[in-house]
Amino acid sequence: MTPFPLNGLGRAWWLLVLYGVLAVLFGVLAVARPVAATAGLVWAFGILAIAEGIATLVALFTRDTGLSKGWTVLYALASLAFGVLAVIDPLSTAGALAILLAAWMMVAGIYRIVFAVRVRRLIRGEWLIALSGVLSVVLGVLFAIAPLAGAMVATLWVGIGALIYGVIQIVAGVKLRKFGRTAV
Repeated sequence: MTPFPLNGLGRAWWLLVLYGVLAVLFGVLAVARPVAATAGLVWAFGILAIAEGIATLVALFTRDTGLSKGWTVLYALASLAFGVLAVIDPLSTAGALAILLAAWMMVAGIYRIVFAVRVRRLIRGEWLIALSGVLSVVLGVLFAIAPLAGAMVATLWVGIGALIYGVIQIVAGVKLRKFGRTAV
């Protein structure tokens, strides 16, 4: 008899395989066609933001949201604005998001460099922290120079991650399948 947790997972092995296959398909798309994948991701986030904005507006008039009406309206309008921009022009929106990412990477890199200098007497290997800061600044500058290319690179990394995740899910699902067969 299979232990309870494996018994339940064994019956749902096909879900892991399905998630794995979907992740692999997305990963292949992201690696083979990063522009399309970037546009698709931003478009999907746009749809989610529009839905969130509409739901927030509905909640504003139907129940207490827990926040002031002003903050709730601001959030709803910001969600709707981002969503509409992302759906209408996903690549420009991706470029704008990449610029925000670039700014964050530069600030994070400077922070790491300053941190490494301040703790240099307390820890060994602080140069690795400083190096990660320098690399973050350089990457941030590159994203700022070519934001759309930066968004594509980020999509490629997400695609590679999705491929790895997908293969792991498929393998796990196939391995769990045996527990679904032996379940009583």
